Amino acid sequence: MKKEILINTTEYETRVAILEDDKLVELQVERSDTDRMVGNIYKGIIKTVLPGMQAAFVDIGMPKAAYLHSSDIGKQYHHDYDDEFYEEEAPADIIRKKRRETIEAVLKKDQEVLIQVIKEPISTKGPRVATEISIPGRFVVLVPDDDHIRVSKRISNWNEKKRLRKLVSSLRPEGFGLIIRTEAEGKSESDFRSDIKRLLKLWGKLKKKADQSPAPALIHKEAELIISMIRDIFTDDVERVIVDNKEDYKKVVSFARQVASNLKSRVELYKGEHPLFDLYNLEPEIERMLERKVWIKKGAYLIIDQTEAMVTIDVNTGRFVGSTDQESTIFRTNLEAAKEIARQIRLRDIGGLIICDFIDMYNRENRRRLYEEFKNCFRNDRAKRAINPVTEFGLIEMTRERVRPSHLHAVSEPCPYCSGLGRVLSKETMATKIERWFMRARADRKFTKFHLAINPLLAETLTDNGHNRITRLMKIYKFQINIVRDTTIPLQDYKVYTADSNEEITELYKV
Repeated sequence: MKKEILINTTEYETRVAILEDDKLVELQVERSDTDRMVGNIYKGIIKTVLPGMQAAFVDIGMPKAAYLHSSDIGKQYHHDYDDEFYEEEAPADIIRKKRRETIEAVLKKDQEVLIQVIKEPISTKGPRVATEISIPGRFVVLVPDDDHIRVSKRISNWNEKKRLRKLVSSLRPEGFGLIIRTEAEGKSESDFRSDIKRLLKLWGKLKKKADQSPAPALIHKEAELIISMIRDIFTDDVERVIVDNKEDYKKVVSFARQVASNLKSRVELYKGEHPLFDLYNLEPEIERMLERKVWIKKGAYLIIDQTEAMVTIDVNTGRFVGSTDQESTIFRTNLEAAKEIARQIRLRDIGGLIICDFIDMYNRENRRRLYEEFKNCFRNDRAKRAINPVTEFGLIEMTRERVRPSHLHAVSEPCPYCSGLGRVLSKETMATKIERWFMRARADRKFTKFHLAINPLLAETLTDNGHNRITRLMKIYKFQINIVRDTTIPLQDYKVYTADSNEEITELYKV
């Protein structure tokens, strides 16, 4: 598989795109007006302990308090911690298991704690944090106050797992745990030794700063987007890293020289006249990330709907009718859909609960093959996930790690007209609402002369010559109503003023 990384930087935005076989599969964006928090380490103060939720809220000096669940409290806070709660095999980050003690037994109000952000603030929620600190390096993750060695589940070769664990065991510092990352596969002792040495030096600085800083305080800020992405994904299978900014090019080369000198030659500075993303035709693809409908091969398409609770993805055959039997046509459509769904989930960075509604198939073997193909499509996905088999109704339910808002929520905001509903009231419904407004005004008997300011399209509905609603209202209620056509007023809004003083009275008789 051909894999490339493109880095585009402007004054206000940095974008990192990952291409697999010339297809965009992942996009990360960092803007100057927003601050990435995942990975940051803070010295915080416990403000509230909630036994009923088994959670606490921590003041970290930000507008929103951080959320700390009991399952994210490390072993150093538990007196009856038992090793049986840990799995020997673990993914390449900290596994957080429920402990035996309740949160009120280990944390108290106004207690100072060292915590790390594991999930960005999303919607009205503050960041989620954990007391288990992890400091990622190139090949290992250093875990203070731990004594375990764990290996990434994405390393599938058991002999290699055994070799890595044995090799790292002799290098593990006292009082620290280590997680062997996927990138460590095939690496030698010298690679691990230099990585661990660098992480221990960094931890020493962080610990010293934490001891000297009054809470709440930021103790460590995670590396900027470019460096963290290069650290995590610039491996031997990446053919090229193309950077269009000279300063960022120097950063990438310098970092590559420190952690992977053999890859330094694969970093290129783009000097072309056309924008880098235009050269690879990525901008139209990025624009389509916001669209609800996604076309796939032969006229079939997906409908992607995102809500706060879950994401639903519906598969439709569209114009694809096939040339053989119906079951075969549906199966081929579902296979193509599975590939595109996996790509869109990664590309849009969709997390949480995801329901994929494939077209119903009666053949049990076809359902099994679809499930295996769907799982295989996520083999290069860096996020943790769990995928259930296809149900008899053609649904695949899955969860995917969500550490930040999806791209849809990151680059857009709720519609000020529909408030995120995605639909607006019809002209007929708005006309009826306005009629009810005047019914209330009639009952109050305070005013008789009005200016009604509305969108011209709504005015057409109200004053249609064949059925003039305004004329009818004036006749029934003895009102004088002057319609003001205003293109700046949304179709689902209206304003009413008194004709005498031109005072707006819309809210007086609104529901």
